[in-house]
Amino acid sequence: MAERVAAPSPAATPADTASALSAAPGAGLTEAGAGSGADGVAPAALPGLAVLGDQLPVTLADGRTVDYANLDYAATAPCLSAVADAVNELLPWHASVHRGAGAASRRCTLAYERARQSVADFLDARPDDHVIFTRNTTDALNLLARALPEQTTVVGWAGEHHANLLPWPRFVRLPVPDSPDAALRSLAAALAVLCAPVRPGAPGAASGPGSVAGPVLVAVTGASNVTGEVWPVERLAAVAHRYGARIAVDAAQLAVHRPVSLRESGVDYVALSGHKLYAPFGAGVLAGRADWLDAAPPYLAGGGATEHVGDATHDVRWHTGPARHEAGTPNLLGAVALATACERIAAADRRAIDEREQVLLRRLRDGLAQLPRVAELRAFAADHDRVGIVSFAVAGVPASAVSEHLANRYGIGVRDGLFCAHPLGRRLLGEASARLGLPLGGTAVRASIGLGTTPEHVDRLLAGLRELVDAG
Repeated sequence: MAERVAAPSPAATPADTASALSAAPGAGLTEAGAGSGADGVAPAALPGLAVLGDQLPVTLADGRTVDYANLDYAATAPCLSAVADAVNELLPWHASVHRGAGAASRRCTLAYERARQSVADFLDARPDDHVIFTRNTTDALNLLARALPEQTTVVGWAGEHHANLLPWPRFVRLPVPDSPDAALRSLAAALAVLCAPVRPGAPGAASGPGSVAGPVLVAVTGASNVTGEVWPVERLAAVAHRYGARIAVDAAQLAVHRPVSLRESGVDYVALSGHKLYAPFGAGVLAGRADWLDAAPPYLAGGGATEHVGDATHDVRWHTGPARHEAGTPNLLGAVALATACERIAAADRRAIDEREQVLLRRLRDGLAQLPRVAELRAFAADHDRVGIVSFAVAGVPASAVSEHLANRYGIGVRDGLFCAHPLGRRLLGEASARLGLPLGGTAVRASIGLGTTPEHVDRLLAGLRELVDAG
């Protein structure tokens, strides 16, 4: 059994905690299985939202064993216990979907279509929106890129995740804005050149005497996977629609932290991943307006997408609706897992979840601000609204060395690199270096908060960083 070391007082500030714990490498860590619930914001405070693996034992470099501190939720979230239960309940019945008259097949078909409706409810989809199951957000946005009408121009920002930067065939890349208002201004200026304003209520209509012949789509993240900063999605949608454009939102990081409403926001398309939503079973979703999706060639050609296949080579009629883009045997377990996560999160007190997350986020950011040679990455003002994601760099220490130090000596999981957002990461590192007055490396460290995060996890991270900067 691991050595038991007293945890810091819950009343201690992040700076006090980090200073106290830095007296000995790995001090302040509780033995594996002891759990932690300081400040009343432990996972148990979220009934129905328990996650698997919140007490995983990991061995440190000195041989001690501690509970793993998962601060890498933005990369992929652990599985909700309720999701695992739903999958296990269905597994004995697992059978073909839409392809059988037997009891198991009928049950699975019903479960699959109920999952689609649950996701539609979670996203507050409009009655005529399609909800298409995909593999993940990247797959969903690539599907949409393939479904765009001919000569569609896509407008976005250089701050996007690669999934929302690379799939678009005709892409106008705007500079990373330094504020939400700057994003609105740059979009309005671009659309004023690309297309002319149209009457209200006609999103995506022909744009009139602009410089492009086809439709225009705006592609934007809901919350940055690098900084956690929340983008003004509803206001961007209003600007897009004023010019007859449509808007697609990468909600991979947003939907798990904040409610998303297609109906209220005016957003035309939204993409998300199950593995970010505590449903890591290989399913994602593209949801949105039906007309472009029904008019496009199937994303995959094959069984399930066809209404009729004749004897002649090209005698094929394709389904309309989601089936058009879901050829092949669907990922039933992934769809049910994602739907279960959506149902559990929607039924929870999301305001309480957000308040809890913001407490932990402030604890983390305040602690980082007190450490010398550490700079946080941000595009907007320091007080701008954000979800539980923080990226930072330590002057004089490569990001990979920081993450290895935290893993090997403190049992913490974080991410290092440029987080599949290379243009944004490079720019923000340069700006952070200028604010700090010290050179930073070419990559950063990202810590991200989720349902299983505790104050002890945050304090442990700060203690590990304090040891690192004090040694350097």
